Amino acid sequence: MTGDVSTLRLSAQLLGDPSARSPTEVADRLLAIQAQDFRGAQLAIRARSTGLSASDLADALNQERSLVITTLNRGTLHLVRSEDYGWLHALTAPTVVTANARRLMQEGVAADAADRAVGVIVRALADEGPLGRDALRRRVTAAGIETRGQALVHILLLAALRGLVVRGPLIDGRPAFVLTGDWLGAPAGVDRDAALAELARRYLTGHGPAAAGDLAKWSGLALRDVRAGLRILGSRLVEREDGLLTVRGAPAPVALPAPRLLGPFDPVLLGWRSREDIVGSHGGIVTTNGIFRPIALVEGRAVATWTLRAGRVELAPFAPLDTATAAALDADARAVVRYLADAPPRDPRATDQRGR
Repeated sequence: MTGDVSTLRLSAQLLGDPSARSPTEVADRLLAIQAQDFRGAQLAIRARSTGLSASDLADALNQERSLVITTLNRGTLHLVRSEDYGWLHALTAPTVVTANARRLMQEGVAADAADRAVGVIVRALADEGPLGRDALRRRVTAAGIETRGQALVHILLLAALRGLVVRGPLIDGRPAFVLTGDWLGAPAGVDRDAALAELARRYLTGHGPAAAGDLAKWSGLALRDVRAGLRILGSRLVEREDGLLTVRGAPAPVALPAPRLLGPFDPVLLGWRSREDIVGSHGGIVTTNGIFRPIALVEGRAVATWTLRAGRVELAPFAPLDTATAAALDADARAVVRYLADAPPRDPRATDQRGR
């Protein structure tokens, strides 16, 4: 990959100019932010914004409801703008229905039992409002349905795929489950062609230049659907000399980002078919068995992984760092700690969270 492409992609990701002033603005640019590790979603917002703390994301989820977390691309939890939930769910949910049914059977949950479990979950949320996973496990188990191993995970996934539940407010620092209609309102109709075109446009805005295969990999959609969306863009689509695609009106590129710490499952590691331009020969260190570790990004390349222990960032450089780089990353590490420390989500059960 040329340096030009790498710089353009990092710029599209808001890393070269982290000037976003709200979590919703970051989600607007990236469309969908991986969120099965909630701290990773928090830190993805931090790295692309200025003047925010983790409490701003909590407010967007709890109070404003401008953002929502649910199962979308590739059957994985993502953080998106609430207004993007409907059409993106309509595109992505059908891609993992068969796999979900197969996993439920493997976990000892037959189709009729899964249906009953979803009913238990819906009734509990309707009667009691937001509930965490442990509370829902108790209710499903009490109904005589298997929840051990990964069974509950895939039962909750089934409820999400059916559009019945999403992750809503934070309870004890983690997103709780809510009924989709209670939390986001009645769903609007979705025009599939318009949704495919919007997917292509928004992906290229936050990830371009890219190829159709990159979008298919990121979204989990079939290549034929991705290509259909790109065709619908028509004259708004721009093909570069190298064959990669961009979209007219995309933000102007900026310089490479300053040294910065990125969290686990950061979008720069998940947005394209290859992440070699970021991790180079260190791919086996950065990602193992589906786990994407936090990295330090310097001049557009991963130079270290890091962990947070006892309120301090511990770097594990791939090679010795020069004095200026080490100082810059140390300053950013202190900023990470401050950002995460300012996250005292109020227990949403103190108010009526269903908007009624």
